[in-house]
Amino acid sequence: MTEVRWGVLSTARIGSVVVRATRRARLARFVAVASRSDAAARRFAEEHDLEESYGSYEQLLGSDSVDAVYVSVPNTLHSEWTIRALEAGKHVLCEKPFALRPEDGASAFDVAEQAGLVCVEGLMYRHHPQTMLVRRLLDEGAIGALKHVRAALTVRIEKEDIRRDRALGGGALTDLGCYCASAARLFAGNPSRVFAEAVRDSNGIDTHLAATMRQPRDVITQFDIGFDLPRRDELELIGTEGAITVTDPWLCRNETIELRRDGQSEKRPVDPEGRYALAHDDHDVYRIELDAISEAITGGAQLPFGRTDAIEQARLLKALSDSSLRSQPVAM
Repeated sequence: MTEVRWGVLSTARIGSVVVRATRRARLARFVAVASRSDAAARRFAEEHDLEESYGSYEQLLGSDSVDAVYVSVPNTLHSEWTIRALEAGKHVLCEKPFALRPEDGASAFDVAEQAGLVCVEGLMYRHHPQTMLVRRLLDEGAIGALKHVRAALTVRIEKEDIRRDRALGGGALTDLGCYCASAARLFAGNPSRVFAEAVRDSNGIDTHLAATMRQPRDVITQFDIGFDLPRRDELELIGTEGAITVTDPWLCRNETIELRRDGQSEKRPVDPEGRYALAHDDHDVYRIELDAISEAITGGAQLPFGRTDAIEQARLLKALSDSSLRSQPVAM
């Protein structure tokens, strides 16, 4: 199968992680980087052994050597540069959140569909066999009927971190809440009502947020996120007959997940047949994501997440933000 040549917009840290991750990829290879300055782009290219570097995003989009683009610019620029990349004939993987408003997400997918291009929101954990195992266990009724989802993602970040910049779409919800909200939707469906409370800093950025959501079939989800707390990565799905616990749900570095039933606990291997050649490190989850998207680009493989999912995700994030600002529930 043909290799897909990728370019990355921005020299942000996440771009470095993704480029390194594809060193073991089957179908994805990064060949170019663009920054707002020639010097920054050259440094990034030299560090990661990329063939091309550009001092503007427009130059990279004009390169015939690039088939697809990873958009890792600040949140407020995601929709603009996704659309511009699509208009330049490039497939796009856009770092989460795909859009800050549902209508912006719809506009991007309109362009992608008209051009016949692949366009994906970068929620990398969804492509990993760990997540697929959890979904399979739920579908098989391993814990009975799902009734409650509990998730958390908290970190400590510096005061000057770009994720605290309100003008660039910063905040715990847009940075961390994407994962918890998307997991709730993935396992339990789109919420009908949400309620969120947030603690904000002097600039109005949500630094700590907790949410409760009502979902189909009487499922309730609760999650919390924060910028000033110890690192926590948690996901638990509780059903009428048992529970599934995932202790590393977002980076997916563990070899097993825990299934509890009838007072007994068992470990289920994430990749028992070794199909994904997992190293159980920070890079697996991004490598698998890039290969899945590259396969869709080259071979027409059907991706499980597209337009509807990205727009519903943007709707949910907006509803959670609105609820936290109003201090009252919001109907979806």
